[in-house]
Amino acid sequence: MDEFERIDAMIAPLARGHAGTFDLTNDAAVLAPSPGNEIVLTKDMMAEGVHFLPDDPPEQVAAKLLRTNLSDLAAMGARARGYLLGLGLDGGRDEDWLARFFEGLAQDQTLFDVFLLGGDTIVARKGILTLSLTAVGEIRAGAALTRSGAREGDIVAVSGTIGDAALGLLVRRGELGGLSAGDRAWLEDRYRLPQPRMALGQGLVGLAHAALDVSDGLMADAGHLARRSGMRIELAWDQVPLSAAARRAVGMAPELRDTVVGGGDDYELLFTLPQERWDALLRVAQDCDTPVTRIGRCRAGQGVAILDASGENFAPAIGGWRHGEQG
Repeated sequence: MDEFERIDAMIAPLARGHAGTFDLTNDAAVLAPSPGNEIVLTKDMMAEGVHFLPDDPPEQVAAKLLRTNLSDLAAMGARARGYLLGLGLDGGRDEDWLARFFEGLAQDQTLFDVFLLGGDTIVARKGILTLSLTAVGEIRAGAALTRSGAREGDIVAVSGTIGDAALGLLVRRGELGGLSAGDRAWLEDRYRLPQPRMALGQGLVGLAHAALDVSDGLMADAGHLARRSGMRIELAWDQVPLSAAARRAVGMAPELRDTVVGGGDDYELLFTLPQERWDALLRVAQDCDTPVTRIGRCRAGQGVAILDASGENFAPAIGGWRHGEQG
């Protein structure tokens, strides 16, 4: 199947029937924001061996590609509208692999109410499989959440649980033993299939002062908030929310504490807000069916500290994701 046959058979159905896409028969799409709204754009790339493993199921690779971008929209409080797709194929994927990849996108389109706006495909015979996605969202003009709004005295909170994805990658590599089959499956699933907190992100608008998603690791992303906001962020290790599987893993190997706070790929929301809005946040979180946990405080100063039960600051050996590192 050549490029144009593949577009007609596999890719165009992801755009068909939506206004402004022209069923991918033109070189670009047209998208207008709702009245009073602004467009929000984000772009992430994934490469085999860095962001996913060669034997990861293609439908889950597709879902992860879309969801990591949607998580960036969630962190700004935006509603997702659509996406642009870039495929840098390596020439080694058969039609079945590609069909399953696009089926994964189709399923997540329905789940998250988005659609394909366009994109491009190339084949680099001596390259590695490289995927790119640009997500498009919208938000009320002037309301977008940023990393730079945290204020002294703010509560620091996070959604969901932390560290599952980094532990799940260790499971995938066969580097984390001693867990039950159920725990291994849970952690692997969290690594493969992030859950972008779209509803919570939109609910944070008007409540949170600053927000971002935890993609580089809790410590690294707290550092981004602290630096951009000119604050010192203090976190309490015993308040960091862990899943039952992660808690059991750390219980067996306490050194995994570093992986939990230093690893990436959680795609939870980390945000700050004033104490007087905490009860309102809890109501929003309940409506979204998304747990939130208070894990720290913003103070005058700079940098990030994570305090253990004795009040001592510990620096994880894993410093967070850095672009160019192999995953």
